Amino acid sequence: MPTLDRQGSVFVLDLGDDENRFHPDWINAVSAALDEVEKAEGPRALVTAATGKYYSNGLDLDWLFAHADQHQDYVVSVHELLARMLSLPVVTVAALQGHTFAAGAMFSLAHDFRVMRADRGYWCLPEADINIPFTPGMAALIQSRLAPQTAHAAMLTARRYGGADAAAAGIVDQAVSEDAVRSTAIEIAEAQVNKAGDTLATIKARMHAPALATLRDSTHPLG
Repeated sequence: MPTLDRQGSVFVLDLGDDENRFHPDWINAVSAALDEVEKAEGPRALVTAATGKYYSNGLDLDWLFAHADQHQDYVVSVHELLARMLSLPVVTVAALQGHTFAAGAMFSLAHDFRVMRADRGYWCLPEADINIPFTPGMAALIQSRLAPQTAHAAMLTARRYGGADAAAAGIVDQAVSEDAVRSTAIEIAEAQVNKAGDTLATIKARMHAPALATLRDSTHPLG
């Protein structure tokens, strides 16, 4: 399960050491960690990372298929988490040490910055290949965070981007060696800790207003 640590003014949220799929318990744990970060006072920023082969492999499809009657509520909870990260009143950095797929890739896009391992691991939106359409909220998030041609290619072709290709496409800000992923993300976060607070919250709310409104539409989350 996710664990939250603090290194000076930087909170580090480790998402876990398995596929880190969006099980309801995992979502609740991440949300509780974000509560702690948001309620803290003074300069602060947030890095999310993981341990092992995956950063996150996205939705917990096994749980979802076993609880089909809760499909809409589950999607609403995923949207809420994406919106929460997108609007968090601190600078956020995703340290992508491993595979970052589907909703995991969308979660990374909800951060302000992304650092990815250069030599192994893929960032991918596989929905076109696995026959799961993007929800309106997911589409709005992706298209608000990526350049139009990059969003088009990533969403339509399910292309797998390695670190260097992801950096070239503007999906991530830096591609670095494996041992530098987390430390680079922390360095980026440390440089921005004084931004935390109400002004940053307002900037994010206005910057991402269309995507946030779509993600927070709990009446018609599936379109």
